[in-house]
Amino acid sequence: MGCHSGAELERAAREAGASEVLDRYAEDYPQGPHDKPQSMCPAFGSLRVGLRMKRVATVLSGSACCVYGLTFVSHFYGARRSVGYVPFSSETLVTGKLFEDIRDSVHEMADPDKFDAIVVTNLCVPTASGVPLRLLPKEINGVRIVGIDVPGFGIPTHAEAKDVLAGAMLAYAREEVAAGPVPAPEARVTDRPTLTLLGEMFPADPMSIGALLAPMGIAAGPVVPCREWRELYSALDCTAVAAIHPFYTAAIREFETAGRPVLGSAPVGRDGTEAWLEAVGATFEIPQDKIDAAKDAALPAIEAALKANPVNGKITLSGYEGSELLVARLLIESGADVPYVGTACPKTRFSKADAEWLEAHGCQVKYRASLEDDLAAMDKHKPDLAIGTTPVVQKAKELGVPGLYYTNLISARPLMGVAGAGSLAEVVNAAIAGKGRMDRMKEFFEGVGNGDTAGVWEGAPNLRPDFRAQQQKKLDKAARRAEAERMI
Repeated sequence: MGCHSGAELERAAREAGASEVLDRYAEDYPQGPHDKPQSMCPAFGSLRVGLRMKRVATVLSGSACCVYGLTFVSHFYGARRSVGYVPFSSETLVTGKLFEDIRDSVHEMADPDKFDAIVVTNLCVPTASGVPLRLLPKEINGVRIVGIDVPGFGIPTHAEAKDVLAGAMLAYAREEVAAGPVPAPEARVTDRPTLTLLGEMFPADPMSIGALLAPMGIAAGPVVPCREWRELYSALDCTAVAAIHPFYTAAIREFETAGRPVLGSAPVGRDGTEAWLEAVGATFEIPQDKIDAAKDAALPAIEAALKANPVNGKITLSGYEGSELLVARLLIESGADVPYVGTACPKTRFSKADAEWLEAHGCQVKYRASLEDDLAAMDKHKPDLAIGTTPVVQKAKELGVPGLYYTNLISARPLMGVAGAGSLAEVVNAAIAGKGRMDRMKEFFEGVGNGDTAGVWEGAPNLRPDFRAQQQKKLDKAARRAEAERMI
């Protein structure tokens, strides 16, 4: 029972009473042609959200190998705190002792001087076994307890797992607000109407968005997932929400329940920025002259930045962060030919405008794209550059095509406003210009590591074509016998 035993684990989870949560996940995160995660363990997304928050402790409940891998990756990506773990055995899992151990652990950890909240996450095996985190106390000694299930067989990508925790925290905070006064955030409070930003993004992007909104008298609000608990109250206390990343279904549900309108797309490129500012202005009921002033302040500078930083070449683009359509728009406005963009995230109504714009510019948009989809697109379009996940970049380099890893080299750059308009050209053009070097490397290593030369050899492989021919005869004979039996 491993990461790819999804059907068996899901059946066990439903038999253990987890049908309600799995049905909700199936509705929130509809799966595509593949039913197995093709990125890292989905739970990494929710783990990362918790680890980036101040005064929030994280506890994992799952197989030791899973916890080790998730902890390793979290520290690889810069986590600077410990990850809690409640170990279990077959006996404690079956008898219910594991739940008691988790409950004892959170009681022991719940120190209000250290923590605002403790997040407890069920991984695949505890979820499949029906460990009922919903029965944990909502609060211990003033410390909030948030229990979530993040199984690989219910959450298709780690990006959507971020939404699981963000939505759970917003739901908790919304109930707190409804019950009475809540603490004010420690950050500066503005008297202007605010636009909450939904989706993790490059740190400079919220500032760029704030500058775009300023001429309309609007302030950029908190970014969800938040960095501290009090920001959740500010996020809910907004006029509207911008779904910069459109797949945050659970979070959007909480905002809409709180009566906050949600708008899609983002201010990327000239066309994207103009349309987005118009949409924001209409949502906030801003007079048209102020909307025009905001556009006049931003669009000429964006046009100049795009013109000064052109991108030349054909690019295929894929990833699992959720911002792939925005990056494709920016590349096309920079002059690139982008015939294909694939995202592992699902299609939602908040990405509709981006998909329509891309398709109108000759780009095929593939939601819930699998690795096979991305490789097929690269084979079909023969790009000058392939931007994608690790296996896509690996395959591109095998073919002598320059490749860039999306997560580390593309999504780690500003995309919004003027700063985003010129941010991709340098790295993209440098990669495309490296085609000659890729050709020389491909020629030098041609044939190495393939077929008979696979593996590590101190000399030439000891080839035995006679053995190979003899074995092939046996295989052919067995195939003929099987075909004869099938006909009979």
